[in-house]
This record gives sequence, C-alpha cells and structure tokens, in this order.
Amino acid sequence: MRKRTAEVSRRTRETSVRVRVNLDGAGKVSVRTGLGFLDHMLELFGRHSLIDLVVSAKGDIHVDYHHTVEDVGLVMGKALDRALGTRKGISRYGWSIVPMDDALSWAAVDLGGRPYMVLQTTTRRRKILDFDLGLIRDFFQALVTAGKFNLHILQLYGKDPHHAYESVFKALARAMRMAVASDPREKAVPSTKGKI
Repeated sequence: MRKRTAEVSRRTRETSVRVRVNLDGAGKVSVRTGLGFLDHMLELFGRHSLIDLVVSAKGDIHVDYHHTVEDVGLVMGKALDRALGTRKGISRYGWSIVPMDDALSWAAVDLGGRPYMVLQTTTRRRKILDFDLGLIRDFFQALVTAGKFNLHILQLYGKDPHHAYESVFKALARAMRMAVASDPREKAVPSTKGKI
C-alpha cells in the first residue's frame, strides 16, 4: 500500500497555515495555532485517531479567531483528502461514542466524497476563556468541505463545556480512526459507483 501522507499549506493576508498528516501513524502530534483551546482539541484528535498530525498556524488573532480556526479546518481537510487518495481499500465508515466525565458524544463519519456536516450540542456555555465555542462549527464545516466527507456529531449531554467538546473531538478521532483503516478484504474503492 502507498504511503498515506500529505502536507498542505495555505497563505492569505489573514493567515498562514501548514498541516502534515500520516494516516498510518502512531498519534504523534505537534500543534501550534496560537489558540490554546484549539491546540488542545487537535492534540486530542491526533492522539486518539492515531493520525500523526503537525499543524502550524499564524493568523490575525488580534482581530478575530475565526480566520485562523476556519483556515486550519480547510487545510487539515485538504491534507486528509490528499492522504486518502482514491480511498481504495479503506473501511470508509466509522463511528464512536465517547464519554468524558459528565459528558457524552457520538460521532459518525462517511469518507464517501460528499461533504455534509451535522453538529448538535447540548452545552449552553458560549466561551471557554476567550475562545468562542461557536467557532467549532466553523472548523468542522471547513474540515468536511475540504476533506470531502460526511460528519455527524451529537454531543448528547454534559454540563462542563470543556468536557463536552473534549468528548466531541475524541469521538471524532475514534470514528476517523475506524474509517481510514485499511480493510484487507476491500480491494477496490468502497462504493458501488466504483469511484469516490
């Protein structure tokens, strides 16, 4: 099987982002975005998906966090898409339900080439420190659009917002780990169309 790695960069007047992924990694992670909460969530994702992940981002966070969060999602999605290649031989689907203390989240992924995202959360807090939790939706939307996959997340319950979003990212990680896995019985692209 070919190496399933990719490195993607994006530079605009607002941000400079570089992401490197190895789908067959060991969960080694190096993340520096200037946004502590986002860094923590991406570290969780890499560690629990076993996808080696390097993210380096500089953005106009003195203006707003949105540009950086969205562009990290875009570049990470493109890197995942490139690393998957034709998607031949992958499991394609993945799902997981993950608790984190008082919180529980469920995630399902379909790497079938069509971007679509559903995110339902029960936590009502709007911020963790100065990080606007509404930006997580923008991150996921950018990730699935550039990554060309379906993502459904239900954050079922949990009072502590940190625990709630930690369970979200861990559930996504475990679902992605299952979906990108090589299936030894799958010799073709996992689609009746013959192409994703």
